[in-house]
Amino acid sequence: MRRIVLLVVLAWLVAGVMAGARRDYFTGGAADCDHVSTIAATILAGPFNYTGVDPTVSCQGAGGG
Repeated sequence: MRRIVLLVVLAWLVAGVMAGARRDYFTGGAADCDHVSTIAATILAGPFNYTGVDPTVSCQGAGGG
């Protein structure tokens, strides 16, 4: 059972990384709070990215971009 859960979590995160790559989040750009947080949110959203979810994060008030 643990192995199945691990595989599901890994597949979820891989789907998120693939979505981030398709949106060119990993090429260049400043590594400010907004950018890094949006990448993390995209990865955590996983396959939901392919259903129209486009998470963006703004770090206003926290010293971010």
